[in-house]
Amino acid sequence: MSESTTDFKHTTGLVAGLIDGVDDARLSDPTPCGHYTQAQLLNHLIGLSLAFTAAARGETGPHNDAPPGEPPTTLQPGWRAELEQRLGELADAWSEPSAWEGEALAGGVTLPASIMGLVALNEVAVHGWDLARATGQPYELDPAVIATLTAFTGQDAHDQTAREGIYAPVVEVPATATPQDQLIALTGRNPAWRP
Repeated sequence: MSESTTDFKHTTGLVAGLIDGVDDARLSDPTPCGHYTQAQLLNHLIGLSLAFTAAARGETGPHNDAPPGEPPTTLQPGWRAELEQRLGELADAWSEPSAWEGEALAGGVTLPASIMGLVALNEVAVHGWDLARATGQPYELDPAVIATLTAFTGQDAHDQTAREGIYAPVVEVPATATPQDQLIALTGRNPAWRP
C-alpha cells in the first residue's frame, strides 16, 4: 500500500479545519451519524483519536482495550484545542512505518495493524464528513484516500452480517455519484443528508 493513500495528515487536517466552524449554540443539533448530536460526534472524534493513536503505538489501556461507549452529550472546556491536538497526534502516530506492522488493539478488538490503520483512517474520514455536513461546511477528501477507503469499505458491502454494528445498510446512489458520495453511501449514510 503506498504511503500517499495511508497518510493521515491530509484527512486529519481537513477535520481539524472544521473545528472553528462549529457553532456552540448548535451542539445539540443532529448529524448524519445515527442518533449522535454534534457534541456526541465531537466527543467520539476525540475518543477515537485517542484509541487509534494508542493502537498505532502498540499500547494497551483504557483508551483502546474496550468497545467505545455512548459519547457524552456535553463537551469539556477546551475541546477545540484538544481535538486538534489529538488529530495531530493520530496522524503522527500512523506516519511511523512500525505502526503498520504486527497487530494493533482498538475498541477491544485486535486486528493486523495494516487493517487497523485503514479502520482508523476510515473512521476519521467518514466522521469528518459527518461533522462537515452537520455544520454546513465544505469537505473534500483526497482522491487517493477515497479510492483506498472505497476498496476497503466495499469488501463487505452487501454482507449485512459482517457489517452488523459497524455500518447501516448501503445507501443506493446513482452511478454518476461522485467517488466521495459513493464512499459515504457504502458506510450506510445518505450523501444527500442535510440538517
